[in-house]
Amino acid sequence: MPNWGGGAKCGACEKTVYHAEEIQCNGRSFHKSCFLCMACRKALDSTTVAAHESEIYCKTCYGRKYGPKGVGFGQGAGCLSTDTGDHLGLNLQQQGSPKPPRPSTPTNASKFAKKMVDVDKCPRCGKSVYAAEKIMGGGKPWHKTCFRCAICGKSLESTNVTDKDGELYCKVCYAKNFGPKGIGFGGLTQVEKKE
Repeated sequence: MPNWGGGAKCGACEKTVYHAEEIQCNGRSFHKSCFLCMACRKALDSTTVAAHESEIYCKTCYGRKYGPKGVGFGQGAGCLSTDTGDHLGLNLQQQGSPKPPRPSTPTNASKFAKKMVDVDKCPRCGKSVYAAEKIMGGGKPWHKTCFRCAICGKSLESTNVTDKDGELYCKVCYAKNFGPKGIGFGGLTQVEKKE
């Protein structure tokens, strides 16, 4: 059929594309509304399009369909993608070797999993103490909110903390309860005189 009075045919819908609405890619013309990824139907532009022969894709779908496969190849540095592209109609299983079956249990625990198991426990409340909330006192990790005097409940700092038998005290409470007793030592201000 001759192309009377119009522009080129759209690479997606095969209708006439007029100059005002034309987007060109790989020598083919598209309507702005037809310039969509063939897999996910996302709108494309000159920075997001990836062409393969007569097909156009967004860079993500193009990478899934035509990019390298295997461990270490994903959407970015250090990424391991387990996305097969099935929800996009890409059916990647046909192109490469079949996937090996995944083990049902991990063969060795990751460093992260080990770290989660070995999280320190707060001596006061018994709950896990994570690095962001950890304060060391008496050789043990404490929550910031638990780092208080066992007697008066005063919040402690490195300048006023004293420990005894695994418990924390402010210097005042420690002196009153565990310090030396007698004339001139904590708490006794007057001496009664016998008459």
